[in-house]
Amino acid sequence: MIGFSVKEWSAWAPGLVDHDAWRAWARAPWLPMGDDTPALTEVPAMQRRRIERLGRMAIQTACWCQRAEEHGVPMVFASRHGDVARSMELLEALAAEQPPSPTTFGLSVHNAIAALYSILRRERGNYIALAGGMATVETACVEAAALLADGAPEVMLVVYDAPLPAIYAGFPDEPDAGFAWCWRLALADGAAPTLRLGWGSEGVAGETDAEASHLPHGLDVLRFLLSGDLSLRWISDGMAWQWRRDA
Repeated sequence: MIGFSVKEWSAWAPGLVDHDAWRAWARAPWLPMGDDTPALTEVPAMQRRRIERLGRMAIQTACWCQRAEEHGVPMVFASRHGDVARSMELLEALAAEQPPSPTTFGLSVHNAIAALYSILRRERGNYIALAGGMATVETACVEAAALLADGAPEVMLVVYDAPLPAIYAGFPDEPDAGFAWCWRLALADGAAPTLRLGWGSEGVAGETDAEASHLPHGLDVLRFLLSGDLSLRWISDGMAWQWRRDA
């Protein structure tokens, strides 16, 4: 089991911007829908034009969580699907026997959003971009905990996803929504909300979640943090994940 304190948090989704709105949402959650895009006023307009909606969501929450004068905080960027819309542009170009756009290719790779943020912020510190299927959030938390155990005072965790393109309509195995959130993590100290995460496969063969969430799992974990619930358990691919909050 790993544990950490959430020192600060930020989140963005259509219709949900400030902390009060998110806390109210956590008490009665609904699936965020819409095409709204963050203003991202922290980024100059010339650079902002290169950033698609998914990147704007992720970078906006990171900007809100990281102080302007601060540098060198390790960052973990986590997205289950990444910028699939850009990848589809490349595949469609190849199917039409057209040369794919180098810019689209460069911005479609999974670490592109993290790289854009590091360039905008002139960050030279450690960052990683990862995906872990349904367990993307948990995989990212394990990575963040490892960085903390290795001596990092704090780690920024950015989780983000967007609805899949229409061509994938028959494939999603969880609700589809556009959202991003950022947690600023430190070793558990009791002064901030402390979460613990455990996992195991023993005794869960053939078991399924009793009640499937109407939220994508990445958003359900944020709901757990904000709601004050003491635990969140779910099962995926024969693995049981258990979130707990220190009372």
